[in-house]
Amino acid sequence: MGASQTRSVSKYQDLSDRTGFSPEQIKNLHKRFQHLSGNEETISRENLDKIPALNNNPIKKQIVEAFFDKRNQHQNEVGSFEEIGFEQFLMVMSHFRPPTLRLTDEEKEGLRKEKLRFLFNMHDTDNDGTITLEEYRKVVEELLSKSGSIGLEAAKAIADAAMLEVASTNVPHMAPDDFYEGITFEHFEQILKGLEMESRMHIRFLDVDTTTMRCGKSTS
Repeated sequence: MGASQTRSVSKYQDLSDRTGFSPEQIKNLHKRFQHLSGNEETISRENLDKIPALNNNPIKKQIVEAFFDKRNQHQNEVGSFEEIGFEQFLMVMSHFRPPTLRLTDEEKEGLRKEKLRFLFNMHDTDNDGTITLEEYRKVVEELLSKSGSIGLEAAKAIADAAMLEVASTNVPHMAPDDFYEGITFEHFEQILKGLEMESRMHIRFLDVDTTTMRCGKSTS
């Protein structure tokens, strides 16, 4: 084995340790990355915008932006990248891995929180730690109005009513004139408390089925 190949294997193993993907899975994802980037070292929003499977997705913009959001790099940075390299691409993809059967309860809870944080970041578009009514409206409007069965004003009204429902749940003693600043991550966790999402949050628009890319301890 040559020195170059040895370095490649070592790099894949390092990425495997950091993301939970196997070296073989990382190799396949790298091929997909090269296809998207046109064999360049980085990809841009324009590269992801051209993916045909995303064209009719009502939250296409949020999905694309998630790849360039620094908060999704398992670090404490905020802001966004103009372009991302393969390692950054892989870090975002790792949020979509389903759990293995051999994870401990503590590891499962950590994985769930990681996925919830990723979803929260998609809605918290200004990075202020709160999903405001305006941010929530945009998501609901896109989800409903693009279906063709409901108008923009009706979508706004549904978003407003949903936010009021969230407010009454999380701040039950609000006075009529009180202003609900928005959904914090703690509120977001509470709202989705009963939803089993660890194995449901996956992605296929990159021609990669992450439901087969298990994370955590090996089942072999």
